[in-house]
Amino acid sequence: MNDVTHGFALQCQHIAKTYHDGKLEVPVLNDVDFAVKPGEQLAIVGASGEGKSTLLHVLGGLDKPSKGSVLVDGVDVNRLSEKKRCRFRNQKLGFVYQLHHLLFEFSVLENVAMPVLLGQGDVSAAIEAATQVLDKVGLSHRLEHKISEISGGERQRAAIARALVNNPSCVLADEPTGNLDHRTADKVYDTFLELNREYNTSIIIVTHDPRLAQRMDRVLILEGGTLIEA
Repeated sequence: MNDVTHGFALQCQHIAKTYHDGKLEVPVLNDVDFAVKPGEQLAIVGASGEGKSTLLHVLGGLDKPSKGSVLVDGVDVNRLSEKKRCRFRNQKLGFVYQLHHLLFEFSVLENVAMPVLLGQGDVSAAIEAATQVLDKVGLSHRLEHKISEISGGERQRAAIARALVNNPSCVLADEPTGNLDHRTADKVYDTFLELNREYNTSIIIVTHDPRLAQRMDRVLILEGGTLIEA
């Protein structure tokens, strides 16, 4: 689509992904090619089993493509060593999942501070950054609460705060409101979009929810292993 490596938050260049099960080859992605501008909101939709979550894992450097490249801020993620890729992912990418993946043994503040602490090792900086972003998602009154003590919508807002605490270039979200009722999902998504505008962080969301997808800047459909414009 575009060979220019600068000016985009994330570029997916001719990605293919095939899984091998013994002698059987299972192609999932085929020549997926697109780019996301800084601050852009992109929805990826498609039927179950089309490979949306696989694509998100490849984009996030959690899985390697069989072919092609993923560039974040112009850096080819898969050319980095495992250690450097983990550090780069921590600094440049945020993740939000359908299941929040917050740690129940820690407080809301500790959960959100963790990416900063892991990246910088500075406790005071981590607490300050986490406190600020939790205030922005409306959870300043929940800092010391355990995850079991807050609602589902609050858990997802905390997960969004954790994804944004390092001010990443791009946030990758896999059905981020899939476990919430429509009213709560709308509130969580409103928060997401407000922070997207404030931080100018790109958002790529995989979703089955057409209402959510329609609120994005752009919608792509994953079909037959390839992305097409909606």
